[in-house]
Amino acid sequence: MWFAVFFILPLAGLVYVAWHVWALLPVATVYRWCAVGVCILALAMMVMSFARVTEHVPLWMAKVVYNVGYPSLFIMLYAVMAFLLLDVLRLVHVVPRQWLYSNGTTATVLVLLIAAVFVYGNVRFHDRKCRTIGVETAKHLDGDVTVMLMSDLHLGYHIGPNELGRIVDMINAARPDMVLIAGDLIDGSLRPLDEQRMAGILRSIKAPVYACPGNHEYYAGIDKSADFMRRAGITLLRDSVATEGDLVIIGRDDRTNRHRKSLGMLMKDVDRGQYTILMDHQPYHLEQAERAGVDFQLSGHTHHGQVWPISWITDAVYEVSHGTYRRGDTHYYVCPGVGLWGAKFRIGTDSEYGLLRLSNRD
Repeated sequence: MWFAVFFILPLAGLVYVAWHVWALLPVATVYRWCAVGVCILALAMMVMSFARVTEHVPLWMAKVVYNVGYPSLFIMLYAVMAFLLLDVLRLVHVVPRQWLYSNGTTATVLVLLIAAVFVYGNVRFHDRKCRTIGVETAKHLDGDVTVMLMSDLHLGYHIGPNELGRIVDMINAARPDMVLIAGDLIDGSLRPLDEQRMAGILRSIKAPVYACPGNHEYYAGIDKSADFMRRAGITLLRDSVATEGDLVIIGRDDRTNRHRKSLGMLMKDVDRGQYTILMDHQPYHLEQAERAGVDFQLSGHTHHGQVWPISWITDAVYEVSHGTYRRGDTHYYVCPGVGLWGAKFRIGTDSEYGLLRLSNRD
């Protein structure tokens, strides 16, 4: 299944786009061959990225491979949608046939439109939204508590030390009492994090930081990921429980580990008189938290699809693909992510983090 999703479908899409581009560009021009070269380069970069060639070349080259290969997938998606629309309009005689053959004007307009969409998407990615979540509880609190809720930073070849520095500044400016990261802090390789000393940047966060594993921590190697978090001053909760002030923080291992503990086992020795926050990376089976008596669940993973129309797919797959939700006495927040996998584009979705403001019920 995943082979089809990440190789066969992109290859088919690339062939479809390349054929249309070849037909669209005027005959006997250098532009045709340049377009073919770009398609071949994009395919090569995609294959090298999936094959993890990035682990065996100099860091600067690995960044080039990653930042060309993965974004090409998203650009190709929009090129496929554009040509599909034109093909349908041609078949119903809305668009004349000559618009799609040897027409430099159509080619120029398409390039400019797609470029504009992705420039907008990159700007939108960097415009991180803060969702404030106010919750009153009858459980004991010595005072109001502010918890920063995050997920999916995907630190790696595309989100590096400069971007991480801005995220850390954003965290410190909010002055939370603690920070929770619900998985996928790491994108897929520890190499760029270690070579660019990102652990030191994370150590400059002034509040206590807790995290649970996501599926990408497993892609990078769960033991290596755990060691990185230790060096970064982050407490990794992997099927374990911690107490921070008046709060109980529960971190589930990612469902990639088929032998992870049940939520019931993790809650067995928890004092039900204390406010409990569960971190579980993938937002499946939300009813389990309500059934176990969890007060608040933080998840991530979905990215809300990153770009439209993939956001429609995540909305269909997950009970909650982003934002807040409530079942009984349990509150939920599915974070769309502070970072992204693959490419720094947000189209129809937002980069977002949450600020949970807990207070005593009068």
